[in-house]
Amino acid sequence: MNLSPKQIVNELDKYIVGQLEAKKAVAVALRNRYRRSKLSKELQEDITPKNIIMKGPTGVGKTEIARRLAKLVKAPFVKVEATKFTEVGYVGRDCESMIRDLVEVSVRMVREEKMQSVKEKAMPIVNQKLLNILYPVKKVENALVDEDKDRILKAIESGDYDNDVIELDVQEQPKMMEISIASANEINLGDIFSNMMPGGRRKRKKLTVKQAKEQLINEESSKLIDLDSVNAEAIQRAEQEGIIFIDEIDKIAVKGSTHNQDVSREGVQRDILPFVEGCSVTTKYGVIKTDYILFIAAGAFHIASVENLIPELQGRFPIRVDLDNLTKEDFVKILLEPKNAITKQYAELLKVDNIELEFTTDAIEEIALLSEKENETSENIGARRLHTIIEKLLEDISYNADGSYDNVKVVIDKNYVDNTFSTTLRKFDLNKFIL
Repeated sequence: MNLSPKQIVNELDKYIVGQLEAKKAVAVALRNRYRRSKLSKELQEDITPKNIIMKGPTGVGKTEIARRLAKLVKAPFVKVEATKFTEVGYVGRDCESMIRDLVEVSVRMVREEKMQSVKEKAMPIVNQKLLNILYPVKKVENALVDEDKDRILKAIESGDYDNDVIELDVQEQPKMMEISIASANEINLGDIFSNMMPGGRRKRKKLTVKQAKEQLINEESSKLIDLDSVNAEAIQRAEQEGIIFIDEIDKIAVKGSTHNQDVSREGVQRDILPFVEGCSVTTKYGVIKTDYILFIAAGAFHIASVENLIPELQGRFPIRVDLDNLTKEDFVKILLEPKNAITKQYAELLKVDNIELEFTTDAIEEIALLSEKENETSENIGARRLHTIIEKLLEDISYNADGSYDNVKVVIDKNYVDNTFSTTLRKFDLNKFIL
């Protein structure tokens, strides 16, 4: 997608409040990918992404910035936690798995796109199959029968038969124990046996025509796409456009100690290093080079600092961005401005039960103030504090709303907020709501 850095930041602003420096950093990194794609092949090989480290407390938007960025440009994206990895030779998840996960995501994306592109071609086949199930072919056919078929086909297309129940042979997923051997190029028995049985087992099920249509569209679309080209394109997309977000990178930083735990943390850093530097990884879909994948690492760095990471890894993350703590003004914006603002989400949820929810300006201000104060006096969980406050605020309303009322309007004002929290958040046990 050909977006300028300013346009990327503007798009991110629709969902994330503040954190301009972080938005600028990821926007420039993304634009540089586009710039690189316009260069000669020789120059492209020498230009690698400038990986980013985001430093800031939980709940300020680190993950959301990376996730929204990937969604914006339809790039393969995976989020991993550094603390889940173990050093090679120990039981646990190896660092190579994040590359395999990225390829899986990319394959799924490309496959869905290809299936969508052949959907129109598959529809006539699907409708004909449904017609044959609804009205089995008779030995004698005449012009009248053909006319009836055309009429029924149009009715199937328009959804007139959607609620009718039919029996359909549905392809079953193979129910077998999968033995995955990461070090042996992702060989597993599930793949071997499923390849030996290309049709797969089928089971007769009762479905509505609408459900059967979706099932048949997937099956017929799968037959129309070339899986080899899907895999090749997915590998290429993961290589050139993939984004890997490594969260809690600060938890594997070593702070001048030689304990076994610290040695293990350093081992994980050294295991991550080859993938960030650039290497080849063999997956069941093919070999992927990691040289041009964009890595975004993030952490709170309360105890350790970025400098506590091994120098080689620090060098592979040249761009460092500090994210700001959220203030009352930020909380007000978060409650009102984003497309998916929390207040809008809760209003839509309660609308299902005929409750029209409205927050007054002074209520928004009070909620923002309470969130800021509670983050200062207890654990700072950033914007997640708003969910804590609003869940408690709407607890009784959500409990009593059952759809039996006709269009009831509920106004949340400052008095309601004050009465709910009795002027201080500490009088309420909100621990069960803390994420």
